[in-house]
Amino acid sequence: MFRLLAFLFLCASSAVAGSCESLVGLSPPHTYITLAHISSTELTAYSALPMDVSVCLVTFILKPTSDSLIHVELWLPARGWNGKYMAVGNGGWSGSVNHNAMALALSRGYATSSTDTGHQGGSASFALGHPEKLIDYAYRSEHEMAAVSKAIIADYYGKPQRLSYWNGCSAGGKQGLKEAQQYPEDFDGIIAGSPAANWTGRATQAIWSAQAVHNDEASFIPSAKYEMIHRAVLAACDKLDGVEDGVLENPRRCTFDPQALVCQGEDSPACLTAKQAEAARKIYSSSTNPRRHQRLYSGLERGSELGWGTWSGAKPLSIALDYFRFVVFENPEWDFRTLNFDTDVARAEALDAHRINATDPDLSAYFKRGGKLIQYHGWSDTQISPGNSVDYYESVVAKLGAAHLDDSYRLFMVPGMGHCGGGEGTSTFDMIEALEKWVEGKLVPGRIVAQRTAKGKTARSRPLCPYPQVAIYKGSGSTDEAASFMCGLSVQ
Repeated sequence: MFRLLAFLFLCASSAVAGSCESLVGLSPPHTYITLAHISSTELTAYSALPMDVSVCLVTFILKPTSDSLIHVELWLPARGWNGKYMAVGNGGWSGSVNHNAMALALSRGYATSSTDTGHQGGSASFALGHPEKLIDYAYRSEHEMAAVSKAIIADYYGKPQRLSYWNGCSAGGKQGLKEAQQYPEDFDGIIAGSPAANWTGRATQAIWSAQAVHNDEASFIPSAKYEMIHRAVLAACDKLDGVEDGVLENPRRCTFDPQALVCQGEDSPACLTAKQAEAARKIYSSSTNPRRHQRLYSGLERGSELGWGTWSGAKPLSIALDYFRFVVFENPEWDFRTLNFDTDVARAEALDAHRINATDPDLSAYFKRGGKLIQYHGWSDTQISPGNSVDYYESVVAKLGAAHLDDSYRLFMVPGMGHCGGGEGTSTFDMIEALEKWVEGKLVPGRIVAQRTAKGKTARSRPLCPYPQVAIYKGSGSTDEAASFMCGLSVQ
């Protein structure tokens, strides 16, 4: 680390910017720059970029250990650089550079980089027998990428970036939280969307749901019934927030019981069998330790039914299955039906020891240096329980105190939104702009306007409110206009 800091200092002291091609001559510690050239055509396939984009495209390999092979791409605007750097995150078990997220950052003038986290492909099979590669995936690749990217930026432009940002969703959201927890000096602002912060918990809860519908196949809920269940939930709870709009503002106020849908006669598409209703209850419920009768991890929320096939379809969520097969049990043939929610979950937690999990609530070092954190999560997410974001936020409040978070941390729960986007809610919003205004203009995001688009036009706008606040209808004006709503602590 000392060598890398010295290298960064030398780059930052450079009086004159270097050429793109000359970057291949740089030699940061355990780094091999394999390509550096001006590209004006290779990146035009990305819709976020203009046709005349000109970029210094750099690729390099990081080898912090003898078993590491981390690929990184860094895009440096050849003109119009905004003076800032944005690293972008990955999804699932990652295994590839996130070009689309890089294109978005580049379109806004950022120098940007992304990593494959040290392996190729979307499976966790890389971790079997390779503990160092698992550490690369868990956190080391992102930190090393950021440090080396900054060094190259300083050499190319003749000065360091003035600010550094992280933007990621899903696994990328977890990566952002991990950076704040473990490397508080890396970024000035972090966007952590739908974070898989409790990786062990997400995997456990996904298997809980899979067992609910597969341990007894009579409990399996066919996808054709998801819409029926969803409409029943809306009929019972949509009006609780004062506006009937097909979206639950706060699903936790809804106590709909699937028992209400049990068939009075033979099974049909319009009802649930008794076993299917019990399975639905388990999908909503938190997993529990059968011996201690204590809650483990949050279940899915009411309103999420249209996406139940993710956890409760024909097969378990592959990300969760891979975690237990390749990381916890090191057995590719492990059967999800055998997971013990007492001893096996305890084993998983002990093995992880905050390696992949990003659940450390102590963000004091990040906040003390002025770091800002925006976290967001869709209430209808069916890949990562939205309750996990609430759990993490509340753990930070318990650790640091709510008053200390006012100028540092905001959680925005998005009604009706699925995993990182989509769904029936207002799921189009600009978190980058909100973070920039917070970090650079000291404008604390008290509300963020989100839209729902249909046929290329805005069909509805609503404010996203910092948790635990929700959007409350003022009682007049269009319910499709954000101006008709205010943020408050309760819904009348």
